[in-house]
Amino acid sequence: MNSKFKGVFSALPTPFDGGKVDYASLEKHVQYQIKNGITGFVVNGTTAESPTLLWSEVEQIFKTVKSISGDRPLIVGVGSNSTAKTIENAKKAAALGADALLAVVPYYNKPPQRGLVAHFNAVANATEVPVILYNVPGRTITALTVESVVELAKNKKIIGIKEASGDMAYVEKLHKSVPADFIKLSGDDATYIEFLKLKGDGIISVMSNVITKQCMQWTKNLDATDFNSHLKFINGIYAEANPIVPKWMLYKMGLFKSAEMRLPLVDLDPALYAPTQALLKEFSLI
Repeated sequence: MNSKFKGVFSALPTPFDGGKVDYASLEKHVQYQIKNGITGFVVNGTTAESPTLLWSEVEQIFKTVKSISGDRPLIVGVGSNSTAKTIENAKKAAALGADALLAVVPYYNKPPQRGLVAHFNAVANATEVPVILYNVPGRTITALTVESVVELAKNKKIIGIKEASGDMAYVEKLHKSVPADFIKLSGDDATYIEFLKLKGDGIISVMSNVITKQCMQWTKNLDATDFNSHLKFINGIYAEANPIVPKWMLYKMGLFKSAEMRLPLVDLDPALYAPTQALLKEFSLI
């Protein structure tokens, strides 16, 4: 069962038009991904601007993606810094038919490791849907230790981790410590090639929204990876906070009607228009 969560999963951005979710653009974007071989999708992740989405919007986004994604796995972001709220979200996502739940390390309130273990076990035990841990200390400050992940892996409902620290020493220790069937997904585009070389199972990616075909090729054949192209694209797509740049790219590619963001995020700095457009041309995307 866990093997279906190996590969490249795009953390879907949310297209907006006049303040509302643009479902027509969402459909076009998902179809583009499918055409280029994507493994599956994450709905309501950070890239979706999840803090600004109403749950009613998350539901409709999920239903829209599900209606055209076939049997591709759909992972739903449910995390918050409240265990009760995360459980509530988990139950709602389970009712929608999510294939897995993505639960981020609680942010801002800085729980100790025993609190993190208790939090994730409580979330996992609240539904029958498998849980993927999300370790991203750059956004949450608090991070899961390898020892905590090993402890959580004993819970059969916790099937894997999205590891986004970018710390390869941590990743190497993690890979050696967890069970062989525990899914290990990179959450950091910049280091995912190194992650895969350390026997990672795939990635939950931002850049795969734009260069889907290349990401699939790189993941399937590491020996054919163009590292210079990879790094150049990384530098461009993260020139501002995610998902500002990728949304502008998708707009220029004709997949999104608008590059509109929801506050507190704002549209791409005009000073970055020219270099970002040049990068799209270099990758034959426009």
